[in-house]
Amino acid sequence: MTNNTTFETLNPPQRMLMGPGPINAYPRVHQALSSSLIGQYDPVMTGYMNQVQQLYRGVFQTQNQQTMLVDGTARSGIEAVLVSILQPGDKVLIPVIGRFGHLLCEIAQRVGAKVKTIDIEWGEVCPPEAIEKAIKEFQPKLLATVQGDTSTTMNQPLKQMGEICQRYDVLFYCDATASVAGNHLKTDEWHLDAVSVGLQKCLGGPSGSAPITLSDRCAEVINRRKHIEAGIRADHHVAGDEAMIQSNYFDLAMVMGYWGPERLNHHTEATSMLYAARECARLFLEEGADQVVARHKIAGDAMASGLRAMGLELFGNPQFKMNNVVGVYIPQGIDGEKIRLELLHRFGIEIGTSFGPLHGKIWRIGTMGFNARQECVLTTLAALESILIKHKAKIIAGQAVVAAMGHYSQ
Repeated sequence: MTNNTTFETLNPPQRMLMGPGPINAYPRVHQALSSSLIGQYDPVMTGYMNQVQQLYRGVFQTQNQQTMLVDGTARSGIEAVLVSILQPGDKVLIPVIGRFGHLLCEIAQRVGAKVKTIDIEWGEVCPPEAIEKAIKEFQPKLLATVQGDTSTTMNQPLKQMGEICQRYDVLFYCDATASVAGNHLKTDEWHLDAVSVGLQKCLGGPSGSAPITLSDRCAEVINRRKHIEAGIRADHHVAGDEAMIQSNYFDLAMVMGYWGPERLNHHTEATSMLYAARECARLFLEEGADQVVARHKIAGDAMASGLRAMGLELFGNPQFKMNNVVGVYIPQGIDGEKIRLELLHRFGIEIGTSFGPLHGKIWRIGTMGFNARQECVLTTLAALESILIKHKAKIIAGQAVVAAMGHYSQ
């Protein structure tokens, strides 16, 4: 018997997404997503692609020519960078400050690289002297790190890492998905050779596009492995002299060809996601990098102050806290998951749990992008407090919202 059910017309509930991501997109990004589709080689489309490259140079604070989008979620950008740089047997050094450091390790291992980790207690960051010592001993081709690891809410300082990599001629890659636009990211000044991000955090867009940027020396390393598909190869194309990249879709040598002046066919650009990525970058640059980061810091500090005023204990080293996500211990005797679900169903507000050793021990509350606003912070604190009171949690009532309001002038 054929099942002819077509289900209902999409009508998802309105939620305030105050977890570690994804978050609510800016209204202008929703508008951009609904724009008309055009062909991938339409001059208007290739013009938009050029604009996206220019816009993201501003977001990344770089002059890198090779700045583009990888079509896929933030993880696609991570995998594209690692699979394109690393060959089997290459050495990669990875400081692990949380769950997403482990992800970098897994992807590098799948490529066949030799991975050395610096394992840091969750809630702390990796000191530069540990990086330098490990580089001297291990002599890696690549240092790969996460800037803001939402699993621990810590923000890894990058400037000294970049200086060390320059000194020892090591390529430096950073996954800045959760930190970009909410925390400073200075690609050229900090000597980053490759950075990948996603839209669904502080950039205020949907998941599904991964902006990346590559330094000239990183692009050169990748292009040594260049391979042109037989169906599009012409006499003037020259292949690289090193092993072919072990993925077709994530082959950044071919993706660079697609985004370059030859527009060498590789995939069909995700048009609607390019529109969204373009609008995310426009919003960021219109507001200004310093202003966007400051707005996230105010919102994050206000949320943290409110939680402390409620009598809750924050997780992690406050010196290295991300501006846009705060970790807070679940009060003793309280079922954290039950509180999260009640917050979602009564108030339409989502906050996050965590992973691994922190699962069931902390909540993660984000203030990102469109939601890095006073009303989102105050509403979340008021709602959380009311549910905790209902469940007889030992908190200080009536102080959280007032404490958070103190971070705003009106």
